[in-house]
Amino acid sequence: MKLAFAALMFAPLACAQPAFDLEELTVAQLQQRMQSGQETSHSLVQKYLDRFAAIDRAGPALHAVIELNPDALAIADSLDAERKSKGPRGPLHGIPILIKDNIATADRMQTTAGSLALLDSKPPSDAFIVARLRAAGAVILGKTNLSEWANFRSTHSTSGWSGRGRYTRNPYALDRNPSGSSSGSGAAAAANLCAAAVGTETDGSIVSPSSIHSLVGIKPTLGLLSRHGIVPIAHSQDTAGPMARTVADAALLLGAMSGSDTNDPATALADTKSRRDYSASLDAAGLRGARIGVVRNRLFGYSPGADAVIDAAIDKMKDMGAVIVDPANIPTLGKFDDTEQEVLLYEFKADLNKYLKWLGPNTEVHSMSEVIAFNKAHAHEEMPYFAQELMDQANAKGPLTEQKYLAALAKNHQMSRALGIDAVMAKYHLDALVAPTGGPAWLTDLVNGDGGMAEKPGPSTVAAVAGYPHITVPAGFVDGLPIGVSFFGRAWSEPVLIKLAYAYEQATKHRRPPTFAATANAN
Repeated sequence: MKLAFAALMFAPLACAQPAFDLEELTVAQLQQRMQSGQETSHSLVQKYLDRFAAIDRAGPALHAVIELNPDALAIADSLDAERKSKGPRGPLHGIPILIKDNIATADRMQTTAGSLALLDSKPPSDAFIVARLRAAGAVILGKTNLSEWANFRSTHSTSGWSGRGRYTRNPYALDRNPSGSSSGSGAAAAANLCAAAVGTETDGSIVSPSSIHSLVGIKPTLGLLSRHGIVPIAHSQDTAGPMARTVADAALLLGAMSGSDTNDPATALADTKSRRDYSASLDAAGLRGARIGVVRNRLFGYSPGADAVIDAAIDKMKDMGAVIVDPANIPTLGKFDDTEQEVLLYEFKADLNKYLKWLGPNTEVHSMSEVIAFNKAHAHEEMPYFAQELMDQANAKGPLTEQKYLAALAKNHQMSRALGIDAVMAKYHLDALVAPTGGPAWLTDLVNGDGGMAEKPGPSTVAAVAGYPHITVPAGFVDGLPIGVSFFGRAWSEPVLIKLAYAYEQATKHRRPPTFAATANAN
């Protein structure tokens, strides 16, 4: 099986794809088509379904989508009827959206985090953010593939692989990695399989696949979006977030999903801190007078090509009127990597057991121990390439009252917040920090797992550990592979970061769709 699957994965499948009527259209443009009568929600859903058949299952066979919503067309019909009788609910009315397969839906779709252990489990309700999207009129078109268990199962994993969905290909170069864990959301949005997608992040899993797929990804402040109904890793860092082709579309999704939820205490401030409408931040002159700090220590120097792209981006920001402070280094980077892992291991066990308890009798596994046992019993399907060391380590941890956990969490917050992002921003009176989101996509290797640039540090860690917002925007290409520039900063600074990201995006327009090349354009 392994040889057959590997041969299928790496066959030279690149080929010219037929023109797609909806390619690169924004949410606003799709809405205009429906308002004019040129399209309906039904016709949009059908066109994306046809695109799925041509690109995701045939042609380059991306395998970005793990499951389609069998009720998508019926939901679209209902929304079309509502538009005729009452008018649209808002800018997302009738818009097809894909969500990651660790976000619960109480419908006929599965919610498995890519694991066969969760097949046929039945969440008792929609995740909070799904309920928000449905209320806004979005059509949940389906679920995207991901790195199984959000890429926290093995130290030797290959990003983009799950037991249920198998392997997602990168549409910019089919032999390159799509990055995890929101690999399917990244590949699907980049390849125009949906209007936009939703991913989740613990550390890098929104911003990295967004960067690698020439997308805008927003990892919000912890607590802006509820995590209720999302298969967890760690409550001190987990969050969902939008992945879209434009800043405006990402901001629209962010506003629709945000809000306080009594089931997630971290969202207590969300109603007062969030902006359901971020349109005021969409200012093409937003960089003028902004103070931008460049974090060079530990975040540059790993990819000459990526460094050159980001240096050009910084020059562009300066040309647009930004005040550049270079360098504005964060002295604590690298000093909490070990304690971050410690916290994630402790919380993974506690939080996953809590999620499985929420499922109640509607699942065959009821604890992390039972998931581990399932994987061992189904090793041929679940562990053909890598094992589950991280699950084993997490399962050996004690309760969250242990001093070792509490000390690690306190150190993480001090190093990433007070002595990290907050300190450097206060020192230089900054509006935001910038750095390369990461390097170009690395070659996929199912034998050795992720390597190369996948192992290099990026700004995702300090923002994730702090629980602070982080936005990546397309900044250019290296040998045909996308590179993103990161804007990150203080807690609840989404309006500022969106303004800066939008101004940069509008001045540069680096985003371009994939060509489904067999390999990168390396000379």
